[in-house]
Amino acid sequence: MSTLATPPTPPARSNPPSRCHPPTAQTVPAPSDPGGADMKAVLSSFCTGVAVITACGSDGRPVGMAVQSFSSVSLDPPLVCFCPARTSATWPRIRSAGVFAVNILAADQEELCRRFAVTGGDKFAGVPWRPGAAGAPLLDGVLATVECALEDVLDGGDHLIALGRVTTLTAHRDGAPLLYFRRAYGRLPGSGGRASMSSSMAAARSRSEA
Repeated sequence: MSTLATPPTPPARSNPPSRCHPPTAQTVPAPSDPGGADMKAVLSSFCTGVAVITACGSDGRPVGMAVQSFSSVSLDPPLVCFCPARTSATWPRIRSAGVFAVNILAADQEELCRRFAVTGGDKFAGVPWRPGAAGAPLLDGVLATVECALEDVLDGGDHLIALGRVTTLTAHRDGAPLLYFRRAYGRLPGSGGRASMSSSMAAARSRSEA
């Protein structure tokens, strides 16, 4: 676990440009796809929170997956989204349930996140939870839960964009969030707790939405 430090501010340019130039057909570069490694390296500079998406499978067993792609979409109507991988083994069970819960993790729940960031096994073994209003599992100790009905599923390349209509919102406790930054877990400065560096999340990141 690391405490996220503020990087030094680069020196200001002595003569910053005063105008920008609107793009033209001659100046717009030809489309090209950056490599996946470059995408991961650059976009890892965007710090996110971490959540566990849960649902009740058709067999009555709870299912869940850790994501960093959870986001608020709209206030009216109340919509949120997350982006499961097309290769996810968990997502089809969440989709068939039609309802799901977003469990927003606290800074002291790194191990819980790791449990849900892998494929296979009984992720809920020994994890305290209770059913939400529509049956989706609500994990104990999380900062907040957002219960949703699946509204739509959109194409997102090698991922899907799952859109949920919020049905119930609950803030469970105060506390700092669990963060993900440059392939490692972290916490906000001053949030307390251990400050030893977390192990790399590179492998878990590839599976965290699976």
